[in-house]
Amino acid sequence: MEFTARIIADFLKGDIEGDPDVKVSAFAKIEEGHPGTLSFLANPKYEKYLYETASSIVLVNRTQPVVMPVKSTLIKVDDAYRAFASLLELYASAQQAKTGREEPVFIAPSAKLGDQLFIGAFTYIAENARIGDNVIIHPQTYIGENVRIGDNTVLYAGVKIYHDCEIGNNCVLHSGVVVGADGFGFAPQQDGIYKKIPQIGNVVIEDRVEIGANTCIDRATMGSTVIRKGVKLDNLIQVAHNVEIGENTVIASQTGISGSCKIGKNCMLAGQVGLAGHISIADGTKIGAQSGLNSSIEEPNRNIIGTPAFDYKDCLRSYVIIRQLPAMKKRLDDLERKAS
Repeated sequence: MEFTARIIADFLKGDIEGDPDVKVSAFAKIEEGHPGTLSFLANPKYEKYLYETASSIVLVNRTQPVVMPVKSTLIKVDDAYRAFASLLELYASAQQAKTGREEPVFIAPSAKLGDQLFIGAFTYIAENARIGDNVIIHPQTYIGENVRIGDNTVLYAGVKIYHDCEIGNNCVLHSGVVVGADGFGFAPQQDGIYKKIPQIGNVVIEDRVEIGANTCIDRATMGSTVIRKGVKLDNLIQVAHNVEIGENTVIASQTGISGSCKIGKNCMLAGQVGLAGHISIADGTKIGAQSGLNSSIEEPNRNIIGTPAFDYKDCLRSYVIIRQLPAMKKRLDDLERKAS
């Protein structure tokens, strides 16, 4: 698909400097731009490329000074980064827009399907599943009994959704996501074996949630494991049974969240964070990479790091002291020798 600078500027409510009829059909980094592509400049570090790039169109901030001639048509907007993100979103939506049904698929007679669906080959949709409008289901997806999926949701290849789970509107589940597998519940017996505790709850994922590839969200023992509106989960995350993650929280790869944790709204968890079971994390908490928490964070908007995790600034002060320990040990040895 091709778009002119005029069409793009109208969509972004931007101002054109250059040829309004120049056309683009692809995106490129500003330092790698070539004719027919659109780039953006938001970071001052890359300003020199504004005068070197061969991109046909460059999005820039309205406040961006232009001190030398440019070959590209400029579209000036309030925030070039956000404007570029909006264009990428529009482009991705256009790329995904397809309907119809590939074969073979299995759809149970009692399943209810909305309008304008795409169902990829080797998909299995079980009894009493309910799927909304404009849903895209890529190949080799499993949708279990009584599953509910809202409008405009995308399930990439190989997603598995176990029985009774609920997915909201405008969600994205990437390849390999498993929703609703049994929580890790086993009771030790007197003879040393572990008896499985049936996991009879479900998973509820609210609207506008995105879940990265190969992330697993376990069903509750009873009740629901809940992922609230706007949550973004990276690849390779484990969310255990009866966890609740608050609205607009973002969690990076390889984080492990133990059973019955409650994470607040607008939190940020970096990669490889580990949370012990049955703790609560207050709203707005930011947790640094590879941190381990075994107790609740009750004060909101704290920045913490370490294992066990503690206040970010205190942690930095501690590391300064740790780095000084060899020199301090040497001075102590010297003092002991002089004293003896």
